[in-house]
Amino acid sequence: MPPPTQATQSTGPALELLVHGVGGTTPQEMLVDPRTVRVTGDATAAIYRRSGDIDAEQHPERYRDRPIPEAYCWSNLTSGNGSRALWLLLLPFMVINLAHWMRPAATGRPRTVRLYGALVRLVALSLTVLLTAAACEVALDLTAWQCAGVAACSDQRSWLGFLSAAQGGWWSQPGRRLALAALVPTALVGLLWYLSNRTWSAYESQRPLTGTVPDDDDSAGTAPAEPLRPALGRPGFWFGRRLVARLRAAHTAAGFLTVTASVAGAAARHDRAAGSSVPAVYGRVIEALLVVGMLVVLWVVCRRGRSERRLDNRLDRAVITYLPGAALTLLVLASVHAAWSRPGWASAGTLPGDITFRVVTLAQGAFVVALAAVAWRLYRRSPEPRTVMRGLGGPSVAMLACALGGVMTGGVAQRVADWLDGPGSPGMGRSAVIDGPPVLLSWQASVIPVLLVLLLLPGVALGVRTYLAARRLEPLVDAEYEERRPDSARTKQIARTRATAALTDSAPGIVGLVSGATLLLGAGAVGGAWASGQVPGLAMDGSSPFVESVAEAAQSTGSWMIGFGFLVFVACGRRAYRDASARRTIGILWDVGTFWPRAAHPFAPPCYAERAVPDLASRMSGWTARTRGRLVISGHSQGSVLAASAVWQLPAGTRRRVALLTYGSPIERLYGRWFPAYFGPAQLHGLHRSVHCWRNLWRATDPIGGEIRLGEESGPEVDRGPLKDPLVYGRTAEHPLPEPVLGHSDYQADPVFAQERAALLERLTPLLPQQADEPRQELREVPGGPPGTAG
Repeated sequence: MPPPTQATQSTGPALELLVHGVGGTTPQEMLVDPRTVRVTGDATAAIYRRSGDIDAEQHPERYRDRPIPEAYCWSNLTSGNGSRALWLLLLPFMVINLAHWMRPAATGRPRTVRLYGALVRLVALSLTVLLTAAACEVALDLTAWQCAGVAACSDQRSWLGFLSAAQGGWWSQPGRRLALAALVPTALVGLLWYLSNRTWSAYESQRPLTGTVPDDDDSAGTAPAEPLRPALGRPGFWFGRRLVARLRAAHTAAGFLTVTASVAGAAARHDRAAGSSVPAVYGRVIEALLVVGMLVVLWVVCRRGRSERRLDNRLDRAVITYLPGAALTLLVLASVHAAWSRPGWASAGTLPGDITFRVVTLAQGAFVVALAAVAWRLYRRSPEPRTVMRGLGGPSVAMLACALGGVMTGGVAQRVADWLDGPGSPGMGRSAVIDGPPVLLSWQASVIPVLLVLLLLPGVALGVRTYLAARRLEPLVDAEYEERRPDSARTKQIARTRATAALTDSAPGIVGLVSGATLLLGAGAVGGAWASGQVPGLAMDGSSPFVESVAEAAQSTGSWMIGFGFLVFVACGRRAYRDASARRTIGILWDVGTFWPRAAHPFAPPCYAERAVPDLASRMSGWTARTRGRLVISGHSQGSVLAASAVWQLPAGTRRRVALLTYGSPIERLYGRWFPAYFGPAQLHGLHRSVHCWRNLWRATDPIGGEIRLGEESGPEVDRGPLKDPLVYGRTAEHPLPEPVLGHSDYQADPVFAQERAALLERLTPLLPQQADEPRQELREVPGGPPGTAG
């Protein structure tokens, strides 16, 4: 640690604000005291102190040799009550939202940046349409159209008796069955709207504290109060109220319009045939209004993205109020039109309109390819070697989101079809009662075994490489601990842990390989389904016996796997709903995946940082303004990302009185590589220069945390590490029991932690009186950041 910047020692109070990482912990564990008191906040997220420190500001003489500890607990934002286990079903929406933030860093390309965001939002819209179409496939096609229209299927299920065409009741007409079954996907869309609106009210509506975050936009012609900041430091970054509301309205309308298309398509097609008792013009009008509605939805999604330069309080009330209502009204009209009496109309085969899945799949592939071209262009503008996959991380993750959506929707359709058909195999024509789901879903299921076989070789190669790396590390471990009689098992354990921790750096290659293979196999599935019109097992009839057997094996295995995968999702959600420990594990996944605001998909799980970052920024700004004291914000793992984001939100004068201590931090290793436009080198250099001091601790055994890698050109060294882990190699008189390999946890157990915290507090000195009149130091323009940003 470099020497203090000033010789004068501070006599004011010092505050250490602790922020925990993924998974969360209790304030008693963070403060190492069973007696804690909530200082501010609520049951969801709050700041705690020891009961003996509650009046610390009134007695600064007690804290001259130690800081006042405070703990910010935010785990209930992601892993609280059991209903949040249902967020598992929103996993594709969360993944596509991550793709929005993974764009490469580039300057001078505002139109290209906007195009990138629009393409991601279009992929997100396609996922909403895909989910709704899957619900329509289950409720309208498989149940109301196919099973209820065949006596052999409906007779086996008493709950379908009143819909059975064989009974000839009022509901037996296909249009009326479709109108009734449309309630299921309509309720699903309404539920997603409700959940998004409720979480939006609890998370995104939390306004930053007035006055703590100055507006740096000078569009009115006046000079900005502060120099330009990185995107994470802008006032509107953690307050995406308008965009979420607009996207929620557009996606809700898209869901209702998808249901409308499923209901109206069959009736309109029947009316255009000869002999229909209903004029065809009614169906044409509904279809025309349907096209107009989808065009409006596309316009709303593509027209405008996020606004971060200013605190956004304006809502597009016309769109938010009337668009979902108009789409729902059109759905009601389509249901009334479909329920019109049509004597002699009988359902046969699959529901007309199953081409929807092909169109959506082709659109997703085209959007992902276009997104890759845009991302590559941005990367070529400002290449950064540490960026994953040369800027193609966002398109790759978008492809994974589409694959997850396909697996979940296909799994639902396959399981329901197998359940309704009993012993038969839908689509195979062998004792099958119903035709089953669309052919494309069977083709997509068939490529899953092929994908797993293709990934087997890279997986083996990665395992061999890890084993060889561990072998190479063994002599280095022995040399580091200087043991006279090294224990082979202990050495192998430490070396294996370090080699395994390094696997995190191989994740981009695996993601790229899976995404590329998924794109190619998905294109092959669409081509095969379109060309043959049959499931793979039947499409290969007449070829060689080997090809036939492979096709049938792939189809049956893929159908089982895709259905099993859906059941696993349901089982995990059910277990997490009842089991607090399982819910905590799922909460860890959301800790990582929902850090970013909802910029692409409004139905994604809510962003906890929109609550946590303003909480931390307000606490730091308010405490330093009130006490004029020193402050160290100490963040572990994901807590370090929250801490850095909160520091970016502080005014420049406050940032110069704050020290940042991070440990086990993924700021550069994960966020800097995957999200270069927001945590790239330029932004981290700017953060280092703007705070009073920053120190980062890391271990070679940590699979998540790593170095910040700023170098000496940014000022005093930030990184200290790798820390020794375990602290003691074997048994000693002071440590009679074997010391564990800590990896990502318990950084405070290392004596280095206390040393570095003390050194940061020593460097923090009170502001001199003349500093208040000194001009603010302008920050350099950030190369490679978002347009208009600075470090």
